[in-house]
Amino acid sequence: MDNSNYKSGFVALIGRPNVGKSTFLNYVVGQKVAIMSNVAQTTRNKIQGIYTTDRAQIIFIDTPGVHKPQTKLGDFMEKSTLSALDEVDAVLYIVSATEDRGPGDDFIINRLKNVKQPVFLVINKIDQINPNDLPEITAQYKDALPFAGVYPISALQGNNVNPLINKLIETLPNGPQYYPSDQISDHPERFVIAEMIREKVFELTRQEVPHSVAVDVTSVKREDDKHVHISANIIVERPGQKGIIIGKKGQMLKKIGTKARLDIEHLLGDKVFLQLWVKVVPDWRDKSAMLKDYGYRNKDY
Repeated sequence: MDNSNYKSGFVALIGRPNVGKSTFLNYVVGQKVAIMSNVAQTTRNKIQGIYTTDRAQIIFIDTPGVHKPQTKLGDFMEKSTLSALDEVDAVLYIVSATEDRGPGDDFIINRLKNVKQPVFLVINKIDQINPNDLPEITAQYKDALPFAGVYPISALQGNNVNPLINKLIETLPNGPQYYPSDQISDHPERFVIAEMIREKVFELTRQEVPHSVAVDVTSVKREDDKHVHISANIIVERPGQKGIIIGKKGQMLKKIGTKARLDIEHLLGDKVFLQLWVKVVPDWRDKSAMLKDYGYRNKDY
């Protein structure tokens, strides 16, 4: 491969919760690397999706949705979003065509004013609006920042995503291929497995439980070249939440396990035996040591 013209770099995705950052990342990378749920704050770490071709490699940093922190976990998420913006070659500011510009957007725009790298405005979910409304939606943001480009897209259907990717590649500096071609995320498999289990908890028990759930994958053991044995604890803060996740006669936990197992098998390409337990750890979100245990690592703790 001729490396002299190879483009590579880091691109941050930022936006209010639920504007479709994870959907975008999954569409571009072609596999499920960021968990998707319409419950706010589902993405807690800077999950990186890696897009590689023979002429470029884009490493996407999927920052947590910006919101006001209410716990130590909230503080961690906020810091992790803002620090990501200083480490990248370009920023995609993603907004939803279905929502008006709000205070959350103003907060992000204010932070982006200090960013020296090119910032692209990406208006997602255009498949959900009347095309005639697009100019009005775009006008809400047009003068907010000197955007390097404005791209209306549908991350779900892929509309207009390729021109955006081509423009990003054009913007990136010449550089090495940082990751092997077949690698789609820099997180260890264990982290992605935990995220997949957590996604199913969100999906199936969204009323009372979501924000107080962490997943601790305690072991991933390969039995032979086709079978993997995985054990994980689902961590909640209150006994009532444990009851909800286990469900009547263990039915809910079984359902979570079955759905997560199918996703994990797709990720690993192996048959998976998944064992799940539910543990109550009061106030885990406010205990720094526990945040570290459950994968939220930060130099500030």
